Amino acid sequence: MVDPLAEIVSLLQPGAPFSKLVVATAPWAIRRADTGRPFFFVVLDGCCHLTIDSPAGSDTLTLNSGDFVLIPAARSFATSSVDRPPPREDETVTTRMAHRPWGVRVGDPDGVEDVRMLVGNCLFGSPDAALLVPLLPQWIHVSGENRLATLVQLVGDESRADRPARDIVTARLLEVLLIEAFRSTATTASSPGLVRGLADPRLAHALRCMHERPAAPWTVAQLAREAAISRSSFFERFSRAIGIAPMEYLLAWRMALAKQLLLKRETAMAEIAERVGYSSVSAFGVAFTRHVGVPPGRYAKGQSG
Repeated sequence: MVDPLAEIVSLLQPGAPFSKLVVATAPWAIRRADTGRPFFFVVLDGCCHLTIDSPAGSDTLTLNSGDFVLIPAARSFATSSVDRPPPREDETVTTRMAHRPWGVRVGDPDGVEDVRMLVGNCLFGSPDAALLVPLLPQWIHVSGENRLATLVQLVGDESRADRPARDIVTARLLEVLLIEAFRSTATTASSPGLVRGLADPRLAHALRCMHERPAAPWTVAQLAREAAISRSSFFERFSRAIGIAPMEYLLAWRMALAKQLLLKRETAMAEIAERVGYSSVSAFGVAFTRHVGVPPGRYAKGQSG
C-alpha cells in the first residue's frame, strides 16, 4: 500500500543537519527569523515557551522535558522562559548569549540552569521542497516520545563525526526522524497538514488513493465516495484537516511527481503528462507552467544546468 507520508519525506531529500545544545537561565528570550529551513527542538530538561509565527498569526506552545517540536519551514520564531510573556513578532528580543564548545549559554552565565534543549535545523535538498512543504503542517508538537530525542541525538552525533558514509547515514536518519515525528499522530498536536489528514481514517484512505493513482481523473465526488462520506462533508473535512482543498492537494502532488520525472530525464514528455493525469502534452504544459512558473522543458534544462 502506498504511504503518502513516506513518499513526501523521501522526495524532500533531507540532509546537511546542524544541531547544538542550548542551556538557559531565566529570564531569557530569543527571537530569530529564518528563510524557510526546517527546525527541530528537543527539551532535555526544564520547560520554555516556543512562539511560531505565520502569515495567519502566532502560535505559542509550552514545551516540557521530553517534548519534540518540528517546524518544516520556519519563517520566524521565538523561544523564551516561562516567567515572561512570549515576545511579539514585531518585538526584537535577544538575551545575552555566550558560545561554548558544546553549544550556547543563554542568560546569566552564573545563574542556575532552568532549561536544556537540543536545537537544530536541516536542509531539504529536493527542488520540489517548495511544492511539498505546504502539504506538511506548519508545526508538529510531540510529547513523551523518547524515540524522537534519541534520533535527534544520533543525527547530531553523526553530523559532527568524521565517519565513512556519513552523508548517507545522516540522510537516512533524518528521513526516519521526520517520519517518526509525523506519524506520532495519536499523541501529537499539529497545525493543518498531511499529518492531521492521515490521522483521520476516512481522509487517509482518500489520500492514499490520490498517491497510488495520481493519473486517475479524480473529482471531489469520487474521492468522497472513496472516503465513504458525502461530497460536502468530505470537502469541508479535507480542507479543514489538510489546510487546502482536495483538488489543490492533488495538483501539488502531481506537479511534484512531474518535476521528479523531468529531472531524471528518462521519460518522454507525453508519458510524464499521462502519468500525472493529463491527456495531452499541451494540457500538461499549461498546468505545469501555471503552477511552477516555467514550462516543463525549460524547467528540466534549468535544473540540469
